[in-house]
Amino acid sequence: MGNICRSPTAEAVFRACVEEAGLAQHILIDSAGTHDYHVGNPPDMRAQHAALQRGYDMSALRGRQVELPDFTRFDYVLAMDCDNLAILQRLRPSDAAGRLGLFLEFASRHSQREVPDPYYGGADGFERVLDMVEDAAEGLLQHIRKRYLICGSDKAEARSP
Repeated sequence: MGNICRSPTAEAVFRACVEEAGLAQHILIDSAGTHDYHVGNPPDMRAQHAALQRGYDMSALRGRQVELPDFTRFDYVLAMDCDNLAILQRLRPSDAAGRLGLFLEFASRHSQREVPDPYYGGADGFERVLDMVEDAAEGLLQHIRKRYLICGSDKAEARSP
């Protein structure tokens, strides 16, 4: 929603997966909120703390709101929950060809469809979000590798179908 908890966590985790795979030069990653509540603000300190405990640095990230060009700039626009997905579906231009869906569609160890918002809860909620996001990030990277025939690690090359 505001791009300070779930979305920047997913951005940081997925970026780390992509960098570890040696594919950072091939995959553009960003996060955004559907609301303008926290534009320009850093991620929630609790989210940053939980992420840092697992080796993800979110300190440079700043909240931003989804913009219409995002739907053509990115091949995947993924929401954390169904409410945000519905907003994205309404915003999406009719000529946008990218995939619009839920981030957890790519998870293999979690059966939930939505990443719960940890904002009003305790530290355990941020840990749960990290568990879910790590699972989905791994699955998303595998999916992208298969779809675009991206090979290897350090010397990977992306090829469009």
